[in-house]
Amino acid sequence: MNHDRPLAEINVINLVDVMLVLLVLFIITAPLLRGGIDVELPRTRAARPLESAQGILVTVTEGGEILVDGEETAKDELVETIRARRGDLLSPVYLAGDSGADYGAVVSVLGLLTDAGVDGVGLVAEPARRRRK
Repeated sequence: MNHDRPLAEINVINLVDVMLVLLVLFIITAPLLRGGIDVELPRTRAARPLESAQGILVTVTEGGEILVDGEETAKDELVETIRARRGDLLSPVYLAGDSGADYGAVVSVLGLLTDAGVDGVGLVAEPARRRRK
């Protein structure tokens, strides 16, 4: 009794091939999708790791752009943005200026942070490399 039914098997070899190609493409492209802007921080021996990851990070890039927690913000909107994000007034504010950024731009942002009611601003820097003896 040979029944003429269609074969109900799924060929998984082709599926596995496609999945492996997609996996390889994902592995290759994932590091390229890194968000944010590269900022080269100034180096100092007095730098120490941040004790708290909680807080607001204001960044001034080499080109003079201002970022608040990674989002570009216009200079004239910075005071309102900081006041809105710092609702409890206890969130610390950290200022990271690129080592190639104009000093006047960093000082200007520092003044705007003072206008926003921020009393103490933490300056972000990289630890200096130690010289080998």
